Amino acid sequence: MIFLFLFFLAITTVLAAAAILIYKKDMHTWILGFCRRKKPDVNGIEGPTHVMFCFVDHYEPQWKNKDNIDLERQRVDRWMKDYPIMASQFTDADGYHPKHSFFFPEEEYRHEHLAKLSDLCARGFGEIEIHLHHDDDTSENLRHTLTNFAQTLHQEHGALAIDPKTNQPVYAFIHGNWALDNSHPQGHWCGVNDELIVLNETGCYADFTFPSPDATQPSMPNTLYYAKDDPNKPKSYDKGVEMTVGGSPYGDLLILQGPLGFNKEQSKFGVLPKIERADIRETCPPTPGRVDNWVNTHIHVAGRPEWIFIKIHTHGAQDIDMNCLLGEPVKRMHQHLTTQYNDGEKYKLHYVSAREMYNITKAAEAGMKGDPNDYRDYLLPKPTFKRM
Repeated sequence: MIFLFLFFLAITTVLAAAAILIYKKDMHTWILGFCRRKKPDVNGIEGPTHVMFCFVDHYEPQWKNKDNIDLERQRVDRWMKDYPIMASQFTDADGYHPKHSFFFPEEEYRHEHLAKLSDLCARGFGEIEIHLHHDDDTSENLRHTLTNFAQTLHQEHGALAIDPKTNQPVYAFIHGNWALDNSHPQGHWCGVNDELIVLNETGCYADFTFPSPDATQPSMPNTLYYAKDDPNKPKSYDKGVEMTVGGSPYGDLLILQGPLGFNKEQSKFGVLPKIERADIRETCPPTPGRVDNWVNTHIHVAGRPEWIFIKIHTHGAQDIDMNCLLGEPVKRMHQHLTTQYNDGEKYKLHYVSAREMYNITKAAEAGMKGDPNDYRDYLLPKPTFKRM
């Protein structure tokens, strides 16, 4: 009896410790969805598996220095100088260099920064989309802010795609502090419960916010899906309808996520693996092992497992991380991608912008097959971008 008591006590202690750890790391929002998600059957795939690689950036030149314009310029100028040098060394199956998607914050807008980034994008090194930090906001003000910023980016810089149906600029979106749809548990950094509706009405074609490092993470990790807004409640995107081949758009906003799971290369005490959130920085470099993990996560449109989507993110204007993002660590990542996932037989690599990732997912949904390179501009054309 004593043995059984001690045994059950030990089991209870372990389970209690696991529960505490799960809540401490905010894993309770997604761990069940992670465990329930089934890997696709890839045995029937004929030909190569296509790997779409999308690098999105919460690009914030004012990081910790809101009133230091000279420091902002130094940060942007370093990207203008070093990114083409790094990216030009690598090429995908279609002849494209890595494409960086700069999600620029509306509240940090300066014409000179966007003029430089637009020039970089015009040379084929990326595209520009919308990022926003706000707090205690209203639906009316948010609608005004997003509409005006989209028009500014398009008219002043040639950024953003033009929807052929409406002839208006449309955009991809990343929410500041991950608090999309007023989802922060304490209600910080948003304030708008009908944010998905506002985004839809102002031309947002997809959200690229997730995965997140906290409880704002939806319960459907590693899934491309549609969310419907409940204008009276926060975090309406928590669940939705998965994108499928032959399916139809649903609700108010398409959620395109990056890989979330566990980093098998790093562990605490040699036992507990660190959480993998597809975040690239100096303290979490993009090692070959992480690249393999992203591929193995196998994010795809249901019914098209031969097209894999990898979306990773960073805060590229932070000084502490630039050596990682523009130097040897990111070079090793691209070397691994171009050597291990671009042999033309087992894998083909495609560097894509956020817009191109969206277009290719929509092509898969519509039942298109073959080479995803044919669908980079499937629904939304490439922005024109202005040169300096």
